[in-house]
Amino acid sequence: MSKLFSPLKLRDVVFKNRILVSPMCQYSCENGMPNNWHLVHLGSRAVGGAGLVLAEATAVSPEGRISPGDCGIWSDEQAEAFKSITRFIEAQGAVPGIQIGHAGRKASTDAPWRGGLPLPDKEGGWQPIAPSPIAFDKGYPIPREMTEPDLERVAAGFAAAAGRSLSAGFKVLELHMAHGYLMHQFLSPISNHRKDRWGGALENRQSFPVRVTEAVRKVWPENLPLFVRISCTDWVENGWDLSQSIDFSRRIKALGVDFIDCSSGGTAPDARIPAGPGFQTVFSAAIRKAVGIETGAVGLITAPAQAEQVLVTEQADAVLLGREFLRSPYWPMIAAADLGVDIKWPDQYKRAKPDHHN
Repeated sequence: MSKLFSPLKLRDVVFKNRILVSPMCQYSCENGMPNNWHLVHLGSRAVGGAGLVLAEATAVSPEGRISPGDCGIWSDEQAEAFKSITRFIEAQGAVPGIQIGHAGRKASTDAPWRGGLPLPDKEGGWQPIAPSPIAFDKGYPIPREMTEPDLERVAAGFAAAAGRSLSAGFKVLELHMAHGYLMHQFLSPISNHRKDRWGGALENRQSFPVRVTEAVRKVWPENLPLFVRISCTDWVENGWDLSQSIDFSRRIKALGVDFIDCSSGGTAPDARIPAGPGFQTVFSAAIRKAVGIETGAVGLITAPAQAEQVLVTEQADAVLLGREFLRSPYWPMIAAADLGVDIKWPDQYKRAKPDHHN
């Protein structure tokens, strides 16, 4: 039996296989409302046979959006709009999941296909907030340093978003603590220069992400899994690194986190990232072994045999595919054929299944 197509159980949720759809921003909302684009985009990956379909980084507040086109879940109307999407995903035998986050100093930017640069106020931009008043890069605005009331509000926003995600029908919640967004900004010494209890030593830099995790786990039901995506390294000297990631993963595992989604980078624009096939599996393997927690490998995993090898060699418990799913929404069907596994196809598509006789 293929490991890639073996089930994975986390709390009361069973994923039919270990192929997970990475959250991928679509920059296609108005006022944070998911629409038919999201139904078709996410739904087609569920039809294609993925075990878990994660909706894109969904903002917990308007200021937390990366771009004006991001999804949001700060209102009941947004949660309601997700319901048809979660119902469709489940009807295809996949698990619907959502990643919630706050962009911090990387907020208020344009869509990538329009250059992805910071938006001035007159073009629909807004003032970003962050742990410290340090701009992400040249040409980016200096964010406003967060006050204690800001911290209260953001933590409460994450908890409220978790509650709305549940009402929207999601069965997996992922906290976005990677890629240089707000939670990662607190973790990394590059972006967190605070002198109070939220900055300085490793334990202090972890404090706000820990607080958010605690607030969310109180709201998110005990029987449903909680994922956290982290950047396991900043890829720069004296930045966030694997040993700190292991320490943080231990801490949040104790708070009820079930799965660490292991990515990297995003907080330092000049980082030199040695991207290549499976270049981040070393992180998922190390955290899995050191912490004793399920991990996901992500990053340039494209071939079925490669995905199988990551799991068989215990580098991770699941693989997350992003761009490969954009190229090929039915990748699991192709992978099953490649690996000699017979999986269920939708009735509507069976006539195209290899070796199927009408």
